[in-house]
Amino acid sequence: MSELIQAWSERIRAAAASRQPLCIRGGGTKAFYGGPEVGEPIVTGACRGIVNYAPSELVVSVRAGTPLADLEAALAVENQMLAFEPPHFAEGGTVGGCVAAGLAGPRRAAVGGVRDFVLGATLIDGRGDVLRFGGEVMKNVAGYDVSRFLAGSLGTLGLIAEVSLKVLPRPVAEATLRFELDEAAALHQLNVWAGQPLPVSASVWRGGVLHLRLSGASAAVDAAVARLGGERLAEATAAALWRGLRDHRDAFFGDGLPLWRLSVPSDALAVALPGEQLVEWGGAQRWLRSDAPVAEIRARAAALGGHATLFRGGAGRSDVFHPLPAPMQALQRNLKQAFDPAGIFNPGRLHPEF
Repeated sequence: MSELIQAWSERIRAAAASRQPLCIRGGGTKAFYGGPEVGEPIVTGACRGIVNYAPSELVVSVRAGTPLADLEAALAVENQMLAFEPPHFAEGGTVGGCVAAGLAGPRRAAVGGVRDFVLGATLIDGRGDVLRFGGEVMKNVAGYDVSRFLAGSLGTLGLIAEVSLKVLPRPVAEATLRFELDEAAALHQLNVWAGQPLPVSASVWRGGVLHLRLSGASAAVDAAVARLGGERLAEATAAALWRGLRDHRDAFFGDGLPLWRLSVPSDALAVALPGEQLVEWGGAQRWLRSDAPVAEIRARAAALGGHATLFRGGAGRSDVFHPLPAPMQALQRNLKQAFDPAGIFNPGRLHPEF
């Protein structure tokens, strides 16, 4: 594998010298997300394999081109999981792409996002240098936690070669409950439940129906089911529901309209915009299928205390992500300059300026 890393380093140095853009790609399953892909491709699929896995330490180190499905299968043998439930969207997604996209699934509100599980990383920067950050233990470094900057960077800071991730045991028991509630009632109830000692691991509301997933010890799940009531879904039905939600195979995600993701406080009021809506993460993530004007959607998200991303339907556009405040924009520009001074990695994918 060292020969491959060396070859990539040399290619990056040559690209930096000639200002030739490079497009870093894993399995291409999230090519729809973010700005357009630009530059000569570097495909990470050859850099694959689990480097070190210590189930008793809840840590795995894996090369970036490793298929996400392969890693999850290896963890399942030890009854462990990537707790943030990374979406697959399609076959072929890689671990590096999972980290670079920074996307999490239904369990995000309960356990944290991708960056909360990144312990360390090996990165080839825009100078062709191989950099290593963090490590393989829960607390291992003072100062800036650089490896977590990579989560959600969409390959703009460098080529991820390897990552170390925290993993968690699979829940002993799970149950999914169904309630018929309108949007206002569902949002209120979710916030009430959030303040109570309930083992809630996921929630989704759409079209007058709220589903709530409970995960944990058998006694805790059983007690919560008895307390909350509702209709309990069959295990297979529940599994299909949450997989469909995680991978956007639910019918909601397939009607052809632009798909917006609004990140707002969990206790925010209803979005009140034209189009169909799906609510996740206890109210903190609102999916919206709508052809309403961009300015109207972003203004409403800001009024609710959040921001809006054009998740799908923005191919070729430069306004996919909500504009950043000036201080944050300056910080991200400085990070880009530090890691990729020639600006060759995935230009325009995260910010139109760089």
